[in-house]
Amino acid sequence: MRQRRKFTSEFKTKVVLETLSERKSLAEIAKKHSILPVQISSWRKQFLDTCSMVFDNEQSATHEDRSEEIRGLYEVIGKQQVQLDYLKKQTCFANTKRDEN
Repeated sequence: MRQRRKFTSEFKTKVVLETLSERKSLAEIAKKHSILPVQISSWRKQFLDTCSMVFDNEQSATHEDRSEEIRGLYEVIGKQQVQLDYLKKQTCFANTKRDEN
């Protein structure tokens, strides 16, 4: 049995933009990329339905800023966890010395 092919989003975008340029027919583009025209039509519809969100959503522009901020916060959490573990060990060590005396 033949496995399903998986296409990257970059490839899908390239094919859809090729159809939007209208230099070649849908059938020609489908033949060129060995894809059914129905599949390309589906990708094109999906693209056109969601393309307006690019301009509505400011999150895409700040996505890198947020990921950098999150990375920094995880770094702080890691440092605090190391400090907490160290203090717990010191407290445990101090308690065992006090119990010995």
